[in-house]
Amino acid sequence: MATATSTAVAFSGATATLPKPRTLPRHLLPSSRRALAAPIRCSAVSPSPSPAPPATALRPWGPSEPRKGADILVEALERCGISDVFAYPGGASMEIHQALTSSPLITNHLFRHEQGEAFAASGYARASGRVGVCVATSGPGATNLVSALADALLDSIPMVAITGQVQRRMIGTDAFQETPIVEVTRSITKHNYLVLDVEDIPRVIQEAFFLASSGRPGPVLVDIPKDIQQQMAVPVWDAPMSLPGYIARLPKPPATELLEQVLRLVGEERRPILYVGGGCSASGEDVRRFVELTGIPVTTTLMGLGNFPSDDPLSLRMLGMHGTVYANYAVDKADLLLAFGVRFDDRVTGKIEAFASRSKIVHIDIDPAEIGKNKQPHVSICADVKLALQGLNAVLTGSKCDKSFDFASWHDELEQQKREFPLGYKTFGEAIPPQYAIQVLDELTKGEAIIATGVGQHQMWAAQYYTYKRPRQVLSSAGLGAMGFGLPAAAGTAVANPGVTVVDIDGDGSFLMNIQELALIRIENLPVKVMILNNQHLGMVVQWEDRFYKANRAHTYLGNPENESEIYPDFVTIAKGFNVPAVRVTKRSEVRAAIKKMLETPGPYLLDIIVPHQEHVLPMIPSGGAFKDIIMEGDGRISY
Repeated sequence: MATATSTAVAFSGATATLPKPRTLPRHLLPSSRRALAAPIRCSAVSPSPSPAPPATALRPWGPSEPRKGADILVEALERCGISDVFAYPGGASMEIHQALTSSPLITNHLFRHEQGEAFAASGYARASGRVGVCVATSGPGATNLVSALADALLDSIPMVAITGQVQRRMIGTDAFQETPIVEVTRSITKHNYLVLDVEDIPRVIQEAFFLASSGRPGPVLVDIPKDIQQQMAVPVWDAPMSLPGYIARLPKPPATELLEQVLRLVGEERRPILYVGGGCSASGEDVRRFVELTGIPVTTTLMGLGNFPSDDPLSLRMLGMHGTVYANYAVDKADLLLAFGVRFDDRVTGKIEAFASRSKIVHIDIDPAEIGKNKQPHVSICADVKLALQGLNAVLTGSKCDKSFDFASWHDELEQQKREFPLGYKTFGEAIPPQYAIQVLDELTKGEAIIATGVGQHQMWAAQYYTYKRPRQVLSSAGLGAMGFGLPAAAGTAVANPGVTVVDIDGDGSFLMNIQELALIRIENLPVKVMILNNQHLGMVVQWEDRFYKANRAHTYLGNPENESEIYPDFVTIAKGFNVPAVRVTKRSEVRAAIKKMLETPGPYLLDIIVPHQEHVLPMIPSGGAFKDIIMEGDGRISY
């Protein structure tokens, strides 16, 4: 995607639902444009006007008066329905923050690091389906957004990142806190803009939100020099989007003939499997209805957890490197693989040639670049998977459909696999199995909490042992695998879902990377519960060391080498420094009461659970391996 200097470049995708836009009073325009004045709309279609937001004494200008570019930016965000932003101020973004203080509609959530704010915007978007917005200053502020932008691109998360930039005349002079953030982020954003004309701000923001949330969602960056933020102008809210190529290439609704072809394959085969990914996050009800009509067993990716209830009898839970034995068995033995909203990631497929090698493959995805990229399908449909599922369900329930499916013997075979190879773990006295802690959390929350995770062993245990019943219930950095994601993402989720309990299941290494966001959850009194599975190590790397490097520890111990018997760092003491209640448990018999207290305590809470570093995430298919290579036994207590 080429960079735009206040102009738009075409892109592929499909229309997505946007938040209901708000409209401010129409401003007086220059006479050449006055007759065309209309509210800006953050969607491809012009719906009927929505009510104007309340007037406010905080804004001193009248409807016909010029205002700063920063004020125009904030008004444009309001018109896109934005009520929450995650912004950290600096020299090049001060004007934006000043404008935010005059907004009657937008609340800024002051995280203590730009990476934290960007992961919070990602968590907000993942949990709500709405666009997450973060704002940072130029230079290091902007570069601190990079990991979150890459994470959002890989996981298809709708985000708009706004960065301040040095004045136009100073761009390219190596000015103080200058980085070419458009160039830096070119390959990790869906699109980006460098605004060089204050009059372009309304159109650019409209386009940014449309691009971020339509088609395959993703992050869009808007870089605004400080002098543009300070320049006075009367905004033109009716400027049309300039995305002709992008809109022309939006996937069309799937043809009925193709959907009927898919159902013919379902009727011909005896061992079908539905492989569901993050692309189905807006289609949970449609997935359930399709399974109800066909009786096809379902397995999900990490991003797909919750898109089909994991406690349903037809659920095989997660597949892939640390998926269940029975999910991987099913894919290995299947004769038809229905891949809906997935990208055949290497952590799912392992050895690509051996993955679903007995199956005919149907791939439905909104992004044409994913079709055939890793695995060649027999039938492909480039379309919004929600529309495809609705179409399939309509055909199945239509008067002309004479199909009936009987997969009883396949169900029996998979039930036998579930009985023979259930998820499980060993116990060692009062040592706390990390899996047990998650099972207790699942039981006490009745599987209703929203779960965020860091990255590592705890992430996989959270995927395996918590029961996910609905879409957007689990938030994890899946594609990028960014440590430090859990706490800020949980906080962003709590902002998007006021009053809902959010639990950050984290590891000690991952949690430490954005520990400063304890300040935000305390100041805003968010009901974020941090449950650390603390093994004093980089657990997943240690597991690989145990399995493949003769247990040679190569800088994976995170405690104090001079005193390995102490727990270091002391998260309980650190949390109390942030005025966050905190407790540590070291015995299995203490876990249930401690988790119950954590959940019952209003506001934020930290529970530090000490677990053995020898524990391994099982099952495990080694990287590049196939189902036949699956590991089901062992831990760090024995040698390999």
